Amino acid sequence: MDEQLLHRQQPQSLEAEQAVLGSILIDSRCITEVVGLIKPEDFYLKQNREIFETIYTMFNFSQTIDPVTVLNKMKELGVYQDNSRDYILQLMEITPTAANATRYANIVREKAMLRGLAQASTDISEMVHDEVGTASEMLETAEKKIYALRKGERNDSLEHIGTVLHKVFDHLNELAQSDSLIPGLSTGLHDLDTKINGLNKSDLLLVAARPAMGKSAFALNIAVNVAKKYNKTVAVFNLEMSREQLAMRLLASESFIEMQKLATGKLNEDEWGKLCMASAALSQTDIRIDDNPSVTVADINAKCRRLDNLGLVVIDYLQLMQGSGYGKNSENRVTVVGEISRSLKIMAKELNIPVICLSQLSRAVESRTDKRPILSDLRESGAIEQDADSVMFLYRDEYYHENTEDKGLAECIVAKNRHGETGTVKLQWFGPYQTFSDREWKHAE
Repeated sequence: MDEQLLHRQQPQSLEAEQAVLGSILIDSRCITEVVGLIKPEDFYLKQNREIFETIYTMFNFSQTIDPVTVLNKMKELGVYQDNSRDYILQLMEITPTAANATRYANIVREKAMLRGLAQASTDISEMVHDEVGTASEMLETAEKKIYALRKGERNDSLEHIGTVLHKVFDHLNELAQSDSLIPGLSTGLHDLDTKINGLNKSDLLLVAARPAMGKSAFALNIAVNVAKKYNKTVAVFNLEMSREQLAMRLLASESFIEMQKLATGKLNEDEWGKLCMASAALSQTDIRIDDNPSVTVADINAKCRRLDNLGLVVIDYLQLMQGSGYGKNSENRVTVVGEISRSLKIMAKELNIPVICLSQLSRAVESRTDKRPILSDLRESGAIEQDADSVMFLYRDEYYHENTEDKGLAECIVAKNRHGETGTVKLQWFGPYQTFSDREWKHAE
């Protein structure tokens, strides 16, 4: 039994590998269909892998592909063997038809993925057996290995314009039949929704501000609105505050009881009643909170994939996140932040949900007469601006000017907007209650 296990073959289909190569040699036009599905490393047999690598190289340089040219190229590359000529002819003879090249390639890809999964399983098993790191660290490594396999899935990303237009028309019909005036999820702030067309699927939205501007409260307000209005699961990852602190902020906003009072617990009977009602309302939502200060994009992605009915992800905040090179203090922080922002955009696209990420601004703001942020103030990376679909800055004039005419008002400066125009939206800010609202909104007692 042990010997059988030792000699158990890895997942493979030599017949499919040979049929792929034979199809290309019979009809070189097949290569255009095949290269988008498989790569040289997907071949199990070394000889097959070397032949496909030769063909792959020739294709990249737009060289003619036929049995003679392939054999000649193999000699140039040093992979020609004594039996290469006979094997090439054999490949052509045993291939039923070149018309099924795509089907053969899919089989090769499937077997390659199974081998990758088997290798990942072995690596994980050895890591557990040797107790390399803590259980949580091993779990993170295991998730990364599986996720890397999934990312390696290659889909046909080049789609005919007719197919794309059909999808667009389906989407337009869906919007036409909807009662909503915006295509995305509502933020709960009407004027802002009008400006950015709501929170759209696969979008990365960056909310940036200097400390004490209320960006955490802003994001939480949106999270609660999405959870309530659409009955969606909302995942909140906060790297700065604990779950309890976030819950306190949510209670203050929902009950309209001052944070200061909640902090002391000195509440009258009426306020206790409001607090209970707010708690009951929030408990009906599906808001998930993670306060792990060392979370990575891979962690967030893995956790979000386990959630059903996910509608929105909120991350507070970008600069506190770890890059993929965990523990490498020598890494350039600008590069790391750029990598994180790019990964978040990819995650938003893969999960097909909006992702709101908060960000700090550089201190350059403080040195200017006009403290309103601009895109160049984004801290540590210009890549953030490039990756984000929308960039919004929060600014409160009363923070800097005590006698301002805009007391109790906040500006949401939309500095980048892929779905519409840029500009400024003025909001009400209720500091004691950690709440933003539209200017005309009034709290009902």
